[in-house]
Amino acid sequence: MLAFVLRRLVQAIIVMVVVAFVAFLLFQYVGDPVVFLLGQDAKPEQIRQLRADLGLDRPFFVQFWHFLVNAMQGEFGLSLRQGAKVSRLILERLPATLELSIVAAVLALVIGLPMGVYAALRRGTFATQTLMALSLLGVSLPTFLIGILLILVFSVWLGWLPSFGRGDTVDLLGWRTGLLTRDGWVHMVLPAITLAVFQLTLIMRLVRSEMLEVLRTDYIKFARARGLSDRVIHFGHALRNTLVPVITITGLQLGSLIAFAIITETVFQWPGMGLLFIQAVIYADIPVMAAYLCLIALIFVTINLIVDLLYFAVDPRLRVSARGGH
Repeated sequence: MLAFVLRRLVQAIIVMVVVAFVAFLLFQYVGDPVVFLLGQDAKPEQIRQLRADLGLDRPFFVQFWHFLVNAMQGEFGLSLRQGAKVSRLILERLPATLELSIVAAVLALVIGLPMGVYAALRRGTFATQTLMALSLLGVSLPTFLIGILLILVFSVWLGWLPSFGRGDTVDLLGWRTGLLTRDGWVHMVLPAITLAVFQLTLIMRLVRSEMLEVLRTDYIKFARARGLSDRVIHFGHALRNTLVPVITITGLQLGSLIAFAIITETVFQWPGMGLLFIQAVIYADIPVMAAYLCLIALIFVTINLIVDLLYFAVDPRLRVSARGGH
């Protein structure tokens, strides 16, 4: 177990160093921060002085080393557009993105898992065929179109739900949350559904296919021959083994929700990291872009590590393989 964890940690560190190097290249090849700070009319003396102050006159790998050290401390300098510390801007927007992603992930799991089990156990029925048709629609429609359609129906036509913003928030030990206010939950509904639709249909189709595969295995046939009830076979044996790959996919999809919430946040003007990143791209705010890239990579690496450990704990074959040295 220890060797498995150490191997994964080393891999995670290598990935983060590579991502940090890519983020560092943004400063080298996507515009000149000195020009952004001083403007086009700056004097050569001012440019040389600022480049020396920022350490941009040092050798390439010395600059990268300083960037790496600062990144490990969560420091990415000042936003070229807002003039504030990038770390502060990220921390202000992080709660909104995490709350939206977690609510969407829970929604997708709570609805997608039972739907997948039902579709596997009641295959061939009209209800199952309807669910599978709707799942194809959910997988095919782009996220921005789903969001626009929801706004059109529930905000414009019916007027039930707000179409933009995060609503009222409260401070909880330094964390600005909208989950403790009614207005926050009302504003959460449409963005969370929009972000959850693709993940929900993916989980449903994955659970259905995996459960059908498990139900065809020999040990399920043996369980039926022993006279076990359908309830025990379906939920005590089949579903339990179905969840092994589902854990992996769900964990990885949580990282995708956080990383690709950009479109949903843009459509609903949700004040999260995705909207901050889009604004940074528009104005070529390189420090914000680099910080976002490193943070998303850290989230993916962390989730991957947790999923690997859960997979190791759930699947006994991996533990036997590890003990055997393979």
